[in-house]
Amino acid sequence: MVTSQLQSLYQQLQKAFSVQPCQLNTCKNLLAQLKVGLVEAGLLVPQKEHNLDDLTISRDILEMGAIWSVRSKDVPSFDRYFSQLQTFYKDYSNVLPPSPQEFPIRGLNLIRLLTQNRIADFHITLEALPAEIIYTNPFLKHPVNLEQWLMEGSYSKVWAARNETPAEEYKYFVDSLMGTIRSEIASCEEAAYNSLPIKDACTLLFFSTRSELVTFAQQRGWEIDIMGEQVRFATKGEEKLEIPKRKLIASSLIYAKELEQIV
Repeated sequence: MVTSQLQSLYQQLQKAFSVQPCQLNTCKNLLAQLKVGLVEAGLLVPQKEHNLDDLTISRDILEMGAIWSVRSKDVPSFDRYFSQLQTFYKDYSNVLPPSPQEFPIRGLNLIRLLTQNRIADFHITLEALPAEIIYTNPFLKHPVNLEQWLMEGSYSKVWAARNETPAEEYKYFVDSLMGTIRSEIASCEEAAYNSLPIKDACTLLFFSTRSELVTFAQQRGWEIDIMGEQVRFATKGEEKLEIPKRKLIASSLIYAKELEQIV
């Protein structure tokens, strides 16, 4: 059963989590203490019958932890919280009242899979959800649309979707997804061109300012010619293919001798 101390920490977490802006450090410290308390109470991963209120509080703590992880840009932490929430979302779905945070968190998990290019896991996760809500629930529809646009190569729609996210936390994963897209586009540019006008490079890479392009170019080892309004891509020297002549000759001689013995 949830102790009075655990209840007090829970109330403090609610307060620190709900203020604007969210008190990230305070939440971090409180979550660490609360998870220890949940373990001691057997509520972190419940395996027996528990008080309904205790289960609801436990789920609420883990949900705040998952959202806090995204706000803190801590993806491994989000993974752990999401994994711990599966017991509540699956095993206790018929016992607990619906959580308003369940589908926002499920949607965040779907976008996370996209950013990690785990397309197979993305579809497996979708198949486990009720088919009738996938295209109607805004928190699920958003990542489904993103995946479709990625497969089509409609990167401009992915970029525009950043301003249409159903929750503020979604923007972090969409930005991460755009980072992956920019890397792919940059690799194509390097292979296809020696240089491009700065304006065209900004457009192709979805940068709204030159400073963003300059920072990206420095990371890729590109040269920015401000006077000539050009971005020059790093030239890659042709790789020389060295043929191990002696090894090939030795192998051929051994093979010839073996053939003679067979004959």
